[in-house]
Parts: sequence; structure tokens; C-alpha cells
Amino acid sequence: MRIIATITFLGVLCTATYPFGNTARSACISNNLSFNESFLQQTDTAKKSVDTGIVGIAGSKKSIEKKMQSKGNRLDPKKLSVFPAMSLQQYLKGESAGLYVQEPSGEPGTVQHMFIHGTSQPLLSARELFATQPLVVLDGVPLVGEHPFAFDIQQFKYDRIGPATNTLANINMANIKSIEVLKDLSSTAIYGPKGANGVILITTNAPGTKRRITFDSYVGLAQPNSVTTINGKFENDFRRQFYNKYTANGNYSENDVYPLYLSDSLNNAFYGASNWTDEYYKSEVVYGVNASISGGTERANFRFSLGTLRSGGVADDTGADRYDTRFIINMKPVSWFTVSAMVNANQVMRQRNRNVRDRLSQVNYIPDLSSPIAPNKDYYSSYLSEFNKGFDKNKTNIIEGYVKLGVNLGKFNFISTLGLDYNEGTRDIFFARTLLQSTNYASNYYGYNQRATIDNVATYDYDLNEDHKFNFSAGSIIQYDKYRYSYAYAYKGSNDFIKLNLLESDPNNGNYLQPTVFRRELVYKFLDKTRNNQVSFYGKADYTYKEKYSFSAILRGDASSNQQPTNRWFYAPVFSAGWDIKKEFLATNSTVSSLNLRASAGRMGRYENFDNYAQGPQYTAFIGFTGNLITPGYNGFAVLNRPYTAGSVGYDLKWAYTDQASLGINGSFLNDRITASVDAYFKEDKNMLLGVPSGAEYGYTSVIKNGMAIRNTGLDVAISANILPAEKLFSWNSSINLNFNQNKLTALPGGLNQLIIGDRLLKIGEAVDRYWVLTNEGIYNTDSEVPVNSGGYKLSYNGIGLKAGDPRWKDLNGDGAINNEDRTLTGHALPLVSGGFNNDFSYKKWTLGLNFYFNLGRELVNQEMANRFDFVNREGQNNINSVREITFWEKRGDYSKYLLYNPWSSVAPYQANQDIFVENASFLKLRTLSLTYDLTEFFKKKAANVQKFQVYGSVHNVFTLTKYTGQDPELVSYTGYDTGYGMQIPRTFTLGVKMDF
Repeated sequence: MRIIATITFLGVLCTATYPFGNTARSACISNNLSFNESFLQQTDTAKKSVDTGIVGIAGSKKSIEKKMQSKGNRLDPKKLSVFPAMSLQQYLKGESAGLYVQEPSGEPGTVQHMFIHGTSQPLLSARELFATQPLVVLDGVPLVGEHPFAFDIQQFKYDRIGPATNTLANINMANIKSIEVLKDLSSTAIYGPKGANGVILITTNAPGTKRRITFDSYVGLAQPNSVTTINGKFENDFRRQFYNKYTANGNYSENDVYPLYLSDSLNNAFYGASNWTDEYYKSEVVYGVNASISGGTERANFRFSLGTLRSGGVADDTGADRYDTRFIINMKPVSWFTVSAMVNANQVMRQRNRNVRDRLSQVNYIPDLSSPIAPNKDYYSSYLSEFNKGFDKNKTNIIEGYVKLGVNLGKFNFISTLGLDYNEGTRDIFFARTLLQSTNYASNYYGYNQRATIDNVATYDYDLNEDHKFNFSAGSIIQYDKYRYSYAYAYKGSNDFIKLNLLESDPNNGNYLQPTVFRRELVYKFLDKTRNNQVSFYGKADYTYKEKYSFSAILRGDASSNQQPTNRWFYAPVFSAGWDIKKEFLATNSTVSSLNLRASAGRMGRYENFDNYAQGPQYTAFIGFTGNLITPGYNGFAVLNRPYTAGSVGYDLKWAYTDQASLGINGSFLNDRITASVDAYFKEDKNMLLGVPSGAEYGYTSVIKNGMAIRNTGLDVAISANILPAEKLFSWNSSINLNFNQNKLTALPGGLNQLIIGDRLLKIGEAVDRYWVLTNEGIYNTDSEVPVNSGGYKLSYNGIGLKAGDPRWKDLNGDGAINNEDRTLTGHALPLVSGGFNNDFSYKKWTLGLNFYFNLGRELVNQEMANRFDFVNREGQNNINSVREITFWEKRGDYSKYLLYNPWSSVAPYQANQDIFVENASFLKLRTLSLTYDLTEFFKKKAANVQKFQVYGSVHNVFTLTKYTGQDPELVSYTGYDTGYGMQIPRTFTLGVKMDF
């Protein structure tokens, strides 16, 4: 259970309803419910006339948000909609300074991740990844993500059990009016602890009093990139280099057995044609269709939309289909009272990959892996036919909605909102026994994530005179989050024809609800849920002096059920100010159109997403000797153990929090032909939880403690220029956004200076996304080249003496031994600089658009190449790391970069954690090339109600410039290790039309 309370004196960055710096909140409440101009003053066109016939909920008109917001925060959905994206993250990639998007796979419907102003935690697992994601708000409804607590029962943690579909695949850009990326506390404070990582505010199209119909559609083709295939001969020739160098008779030792699949050169399955790509890579159709209708009167109006989308994957028969609908209605029974309601519903059906690793990690069963899948098309097709005897069905339903009540009594306004975000997923699997050495498998999953929000706010405008103007507001927020799943899997069904885990349905039968197809002792069942609640009370105050100076203050008090009872509450102040330099000094200057300086500073609690830290000492299940997670028992009684491997949770754990400060300037020049926004920021997340090695005397591997702190500092820059004005026959608009960010670990629990977690080193003063690697300086060609230390012993690695054929690793501390003390921190898994560069060239009715995306100062560990060279330690080992996919027969990387070490050496010469596998992964990508022709004037002559008619063609993922030798520098997870599992991001060609009438 979780309760949070918040008291806030908000002001500076608010829109109409929340003038404090809260485009978020104001748009939250206003959104489609906006009635007066005040709620629509969220863009630079706010002064333009609006449809005052829109029935909606009006808040305060005293908004100073426009002066306090960075101009680089606002994105244009019309431009974004050209990209045939499946998820919100794909739309936003490279579009906003300070927002970095990771897309580790081109498989449609999979999860991508976003980071605003760097990471607030070291990304050690899915738990930290979940805790660092920004809050997404759709029409005032804060969206809930898929909680990673299900990983607790997984032996292999590659993908979460269930459909693992991107829950932000519910954003249809055809329905979106505006998107804003809120990055500093002046704009995110209104959302409290859940907005500590930043907020992405999405506002959908509003109804109107005039009848309006829109239609847009595109169809296209996604094409795979060309690949070079290899076969057994190539692999045999590659390995023979090592045998020729390090063996005399073709065997390194009597225990060395050459792989059977490479031993027979007459084996056509491996030495024949490597044409498996005909079955794996294929061009796929993509399309999208959207339509909407809106209209009404001054008393009531509505908007209804329908849409469907197909995103075809170019590899492994993957794909995703989305069906969506949205309905909003506004009613105004009396002049001072308004009611509004909205429902947004989506269903996503996903066809997943057929990777061997993902299948085996789901099954928790490792068969014989001595031979990989053959690269021959006929043999691979035979394998797929066995796979197709089963099924893997994934379905996700996502729904958001709200009901809003608004009271407008002039200077006093009151708005009450009930919002809900709910997503549920099912996954049903059956694998035939031919895939698992005579053992078939079935599993069923159902789970949901739910967030209910009750939001109340009252505002009051007070003008002392023309110079002094105030706005006050107070309110409360209550949120209920609930996550739950039920999951079961079973082995050894009676046959491959009954593919369901059927249960006895007769209540009179002694085996009621017991499995009838699968053996009862081989059926494993799981049920879990976690809940947390939040309550927030807040107040805010805004003050404006002569329309030149703006000040705002917020005070929040938050309490969470995920915090321990003795530390339930957290109080946080935020202050911000703005100064209109144009009005102060340059009122008559025609060159400077606007110039505003703004600053903010404050503190905000960080929301704890996991309820186990609120419970103190606790119990858990564990993994049994079979490798399955089970609840152990004794003499018929259920038994639980302490979470010895997860860490001991004690008492007196406190809130983590973030201290932030920012200084920014917005300016426009030459009658707004040039606009620029520059923001410098400081963000330090403090008192965060981390497992510290301790408690061994009680059986624990670590103890959870407060005390970790990470600092992010950087600069956001957004510049746009109307280089050639639209009045000319030829026009050119150009814009660039970029972010420079550095992170640094500033504190560890207990005053520690450094801490080793797995293969990661967290060290005070260093970035948390760096790799901890050995420095490789070449090879020892003879035993005599190996240095001898002062004790007369040859240089060793972890106690093993180095020999000829071993790497020449640098002994940094000169102690005559290579160990962890000689590893250095190098590179960055997250880019130091990221951004986008857009250009639009127009000639008469034609518009050519180019969208570039870039990352600089980012490195990756090419683990795929390390695995390729480390064939001795991976060959024939029956563990999940020895899996070789069909893409094993695809040539990737530069083999000539690496020396021929002795792969049989006990020092593991091709381990990934050395600098020879750390590569520069900076890149520049032409993400979209589009050509649009505007037919509006032509059709307007035939029908006066035509507002827009455009046709366009586009190409996406056109080319990538990079020094990285792997598959694609984007296709890497948050760890920064390129395992080769990232599926291609395809080059996609589309033709589309957009109509509004």
C-alpha cells in the first residue's frame, strides 16, 4: 500500500490552470476541455483566434507559462506523423533536446526506453531501467508502465514473461494536437515524485462546434538490409587458423573434440548453400488508416476517431497490429458548469520472434546445443515447420479515460478529474516435443497494470492593479496503482495435438481443477501482485510585475505506501522566476523579437516503485535444483526463505530525492525568423537505495541502504531558422536540437569510495555508464616475453600464469598480477551528445523534408564478436550462453581487427570486458526523407469545406554513417553490450495522404 500527500505553491511555468511552470498540469486539465483562450495559450500561436464554441473546462487566465517554458520543449505532431512508428518512443527519437531514446531492436511492438537529462541510477537491471523512465501524461491521465516485478520469478531475464509489448504503442499521432517534453522542476513539480525523471505531456485533438472530418492513410514496404551469409566452410576456415597456430596434430588436448557439424565437409546441411535468409528476411507491408469526425453546438460537442496500423517486421516473421478508437464528449448544461469525458482504447496483437534463446529462457529447459541450426534453406524450413506445430499468441489491451467536472465563477475556478489508465496482456504458448527433445511445453499468462487518479484543483486570480497580478491555486491528487499477473507453465503433455493445459472441470471429481493433459507434478503455477497508493496536497502562488517579472513558488508534501511507516512523508519546495529582457531594455529594437531569461531551483522526492522496501525484513521463494522457481516445502507445509540473494531490507529506509537547478534563455530575432533556446541544468539524485555487500554472517549477499547519489549536468540547445521565408517562391526552414550531458557518481551508501556489482564498478567521481575493462596491448608470442615480477614469478591473470598466445594485458599497478585492480573505466553506454537536425525545402506546392538523428561520444562493447572468437568456451556447453541462432551464419564485424590468441587458454583471452571490444558507436543517421505535395487549393475550388489535402512519399532509415563494425549502433540494450540479438530497423518506403474537410 502506498500513500502520498503533496502541498505545492505552484506558479511560474503553468498554463492557464496552473500558471506555475506546468504546461503539464494545465494541459492535463484543459486538454480537449479547453473553453476559453486561456487553456489554449500553450504554443506560440496562442494569440491567434480560437474556436470559442468549444465546450470545455476553463481555468485561470493568469498564465505565465509561455514566458517560463523552453521553446525547445514543444514538438509538432504533424511532422512526427509522417514516420510510420508503432510506439511513442519511435516518434520522439531525436526530436527534443535532452530526450534520448534507445531502440534496442527493430522487432515491431517491442519495448524502447527514454531518458531525460541522463540516467538517475546505474542501469544494472530492469528494476533500475523502470525507475528511470519519464512520466507520460495523456490528456491529463498519467500513464502506468509494465512493472518489472515479474522478473523475480524468472531464471533468465532477457524478456519479461507475458506479451512484453510496448505499452506506449497506444499513441496514434493522427489524434495528437501537441507534445511537450518537460525537463526541469519548474515544469514537472506539479506531478510530484513520479515526474522526477521528466514528463512527456501529450494533448489530443479537441472537439469543436463545426463539423469536421479527417482522414489520413499510408501504405508502404519495409525492406531488410542486405547481409552476407556464411556456411560451415567459412567457420571451419576461421577456426583452423587457431588450430594451425596452437596445435601440432589438429587437437589441442585429448579432451578437445572438433564439432561434429564442422567435421564432415560433405555435409550439405552445413557446407552447402547458405540460403537461410530466404526464410528469415523478407520484405513486409506496412500501413496505417485513421479517420475522425467531430462537431456539435455551443452546449455540447464530440470527437470520435478510429484507426488501424500494421507494422511488419523484416526478420523472423515478426509484426504487430494495432486497432484503436477514441471518443470524447463535452457538455455545458449551464454557463458556469462543464462536464467532459474521454475514452481511448487500443488493442495490439504481436507476432514475436522465434529466437532459440528467448524460447529456451521462457521454457527454462536447455536441450542439446552441440549443433546450431543449419544454414541451408531446406533444413531451416524443416525447423520452422516444427516450430509452427505450436503457437505463441500475444495480445495487449490498453485503455485510458477520464471524467472531468469544471466550475467557472470568473476569478474562481474548480476542476475535478477522475482518470484511469489500464493495460492487460495475455500470452499463450505451446511448443511441440520435436523442439525440446521429446518434451513439449505449454504456458499461459495474464497480467495487468492499472492506475486510477483523482485530481482536484481550485484556482483564484487576484489583480492588485495593472502592475501587480497574482494567481493562487490549491488541490489534491490521489493515485492508486495496482499490478498483477497469473502465470503457469507445464511440461510433458500427453501428446502434441492437445495444446492447452486443460483442467478437470467437474466439481464432484476428486481431481477438480487439476491438470488432465500435463502431469500435475510438472505444472508450475504463479500468482503475484503489488500495490501502491499516493495522495498529494498542494498549493501554489504566482506573481507577475508589469508583465516583465514573474515569480513562482511551490511547496509539496508527499507520502507513499512504498515508503516505510516512519518515513512516509517528504516535503519539497520549488522556486522559479522569469524576466522579459525584451520589454525591459529592447522594447523598440526591431531586430530582437523576444528575449526571456528564466531560472528555477528546488527539490523533489523520487518515487519508490517497489513495495518490498516498505516492509522491512521479508521472505521469498527461491530457485530449486531443477532450475525452476518454486516454493519449497517440508512435510507438507509451505516454507519460505529470506531473500538472501536479493539483499536484506532493514528498517529506517528514507525517501530518495532530486535536487535540480536550471538557467535558460529564449530568444527570437528578425521578426521571429530565428528562434533559439539554451538551457543549462544541474540535477543530482540523492539518498537512493543500493545493495551493499554485507550481512554474510546471516546468509545475505547484500544489505539495502540509502546513500547513493548521481549528478547529471548538461546543456540543451534548440535553434530554428526560417532561412528563406515562405513568401518566396522557394523557402527553407532548418532546425537543430542537441543535448550535452555528463553524469557522475557523487556518493555511495556508508561512505564507500567504490563498489563492484557483477562486472560493473561504481566509483565516486566517475560516470555510472562506463565499462570496466582490461587494457590490451597485444600478444605474447613466446613464453619468454611474459614479464617476471619481483618474486621471480611470471605475470599471471587471477593466479593463472600467462603464456605464449595470451593477451598482453597492462599491469596498471605494477604488482606482477593481472586482476580487477588493473581494470579501468572507459567509454560511455549513453551518448555525451545526442540530437536531431531537420530541414524543410519548399517550392510552390512541393516540400522536401530531411530528418537526421545523431549520437556522439557513445561506445559499445561488441560482445557478438567476442563470442565469435571465444568458440572454445562456448562450443557444446549446455547453457543459455551457448545458444547460436540462425543469424550465427551471418558475417558481422571486422575479423581482421583481432589478434589470434590461444582460445584454449585458461585466462579467457577473448573475454568481452577488455578494450579491444570497446568500439566507437557514434553515428549520423538520415532517419526520414519525405516529399509532400499540397493539393488543398485545387480541391478547395471544388469543395469549399476542404481544409487540407496533401499527398506524400517518404523513405525511412535511409543510411547510417558510423565507425562501428557491428550490425547497427542503435541495436543495443541499456547495458551497452551488443549481443547481436537486435533485429534490423528496416528501410521503409511509404506513400500517404492527409485530408481534413
